[in-house]
Amino acid sequence: MSLTKLLAMKPLFLAFLLFPLFLVAQNTPRPRCADQPVYQQFDFWVGEWNVFAPNGKQAGTSKVERLLDSCVLLENWYSAGGSSGKSFNAYNAAKARWQQYWVDNSGGVTEYLNGRFENGSMIMETEKMPLANQTFRIMRMTFTPISKDKVRQHGQSSTDDGQTWKTDFDLEYRRKQ
Repeated sequence: MSLTKLLAMKPLFLAFLLFPLFLVAQNTPRPRCADQPVYQQFDFWVGEWNVFAPNGKQAGTSKVERLLDSCVLLENWYSAGGSSGKSFNAYNAAKARWQQYWVDNSGGVTEYLNGRFENGSMIMETEKMPLANQTFRIMRMTFTPISKDKVRQHGQSSTDDGQTWKTDFDLEYRRKQ
């Protein structure tokens, strides 16, 4: 077959040449989360914790563990008042950011879709959430390792698009011994 005839069949010829590359791309395994540094940014929070309010009283307990080959961190939270909740924390590689999905035993759900690791802290923020009177609220949580056995979790909210922030809670996680 002449080159002219091959070029006339260009679309078919290109598909024939590119198909093996497509197969290789589909069969190339993704690197394991445990082997990628970005998935380890939140590992300072992994462990079993007693959690305290600023007044020194115990606010609850928490167990944070790795799941799915270290692709997810699961928090199991139990407050001193009897409520409980879980958060699923994962790095979304497609969006290049951390995300948290929180749900509690009263039916509350919060999605922190904009997370980033910055200056040694994990910062999670919600999208704008509608309130009454056509206003909005953004919630932010900042997790900061104080030492290998202490983590600060600072929850804040803003109703002026992040210009000012009000503290909603300030907790200290102390690793159980």
